[in-house]
Amino acid sequence: MMLDSEFENNNIDQLNKVNLPHLETLNLLPLAAQYAPLNLLINLVISLFIVIIGGVLYTQPWINLPPAMLQFIPYAMIFVAVISIILIPLNYIGDKHKLYALRELDLHFSSGLIFKKLVSQPISRIQHVELKRGPLERYKNLATLQVFSAGGAQHTFEIPGLDLDTAQQIHQFVLQHKDLAQHG
Repeated sequence: MMLDSEFENNNIDQLNKVNLPHLETLNLLPLAAQYAPLNLLINLVISLFIVIIGGVLYTQPWINLPPAMLQFIPYAMIFVAVISIILIPLNYIGDKHKLYALRELDLHFSSGLIFKKLVSQPISRIQHVELKRGPLERYKNLATLQVFSAGGAQHTFEIPGLDLDTAQQIHQFVLQHKDLAQHG
């Protein structure tokens, strides 16, 4: 029995590349300006904290540590310092390349320096969205928008480092339009 409906799902001629939709034409927007410096500061503090803990363990006179551990600590501190010197700047530059776009029917998030990734979610398939804010995000007036897809227990993707007002507007837009996108 065939139901009478207006639903269409036409084939796209893939040989005629002119007719294919281009995601590169998305109007991708950068995250809030405070996001990358905040992340840089957090990564520096964590790395410095680990190196300081190693230094304190190595020089403290109160606990007799096994000789093998005493030999290992300087190498671990050097390893953490070298990895931090390499990864922290890469993370900072990567944070500058994180972009997002909101259109009438979908939400997109792009990230990656070397390995580019673009996640796209139709608004009609978004089950719910959440705003997440830690203490440092609250201090800098930032928020992370978590997008949950219909049928998935884990979040599909998240857009970190959004200005709080922008995150709230996207959150509200998705909530108001997800049912419209399904029926419209």
